[in-house]
Amino acid sequence: MGEYEHLLLKRDGDTVTITMNRPGRRNSLSAEHLGELLAAFRETAETDATGVVLAGAGPVFSAGHDFADVAARDLMQVRELLRLCTELMRTVQSVPQVVLARVHGLATAAGCQLVASCDLAVAGESAGFALPGGKGGWFCHTPAVPVARSVGRKRLMELALTGEAIDAATALDWGLVNRVVPDGELDQAVADLLGRAARGSRASKALGKQTLYAQLDRPESDAYAIALEVMASAAQLPGAREGMAAFLEKRTPSWPD
Repeated sequence: MGEYEHLLLKRDGDTVTITMNRPGRRNSLSAEHLGELLAAFRETAETDATGVVLAGAGPVFSAGHDFADVAARDLMQVRELLRLCTELMRTVQSVPQVVLARVHGLATAAGCQLVASCDLAVAGESAGFALPGGKGGWFCHTPAVPVARSVGRKRLMELALTGEAIDAATALDWGLVNRVVPDGELDQAVADLLGRAARGSRASKALGKQTLYAQLDRPESDAYAIALEVMASAAQLPGAREGMAAFLEKRTPSWPD
């Protein structure tokens, strides 16, 4: 796979691991780093991999935007930086693979946004999560968008207004992550959940993921209208036909994709 300055990209079987590799900057998200993440997800989307693990090297997952980069920009340039970040978050949710955040240490501001934007998240007990703009001078407006859709209104307000970090157990209770495990068991827990989430027909899973995001946060009638049409069409996919045939014939499916 491609070579990157700020990332490590590795494929092992059906899984691609994208590791943010700026430990000296706490994996802060400069424009260059965001651009490489976007390129890596786009590159991975074109492969036949079924799962992606997003990880961070060093003591923290990601400290969010790189203030050295932001402070040097004028209004138009900051707007472009945030558009790049938003494009990355949307790409994470649009790639056909299941994307799982492997979180250790702190995930703050846009780092917390990354966790909330992934399909799944597993955290070590050392992990912490924060939208620290609430106690500083630059409020976490865009990081709050996916976090709100994970934790709900009152919990979002607590995170965003106090700026204080919550621990991994609280993040689990609030719905920001799927699992919390001892740090030494993090890799095994990531592999276990991703393995179960990525099994089955690749084409069916990709369409399912796309449709889930399309109907989330819409009125129930609109959500049903979207889901009904996609599900009817998806019944004709080779993977769906094979899955139903295998069930009826009481055999193990042989997925065509």
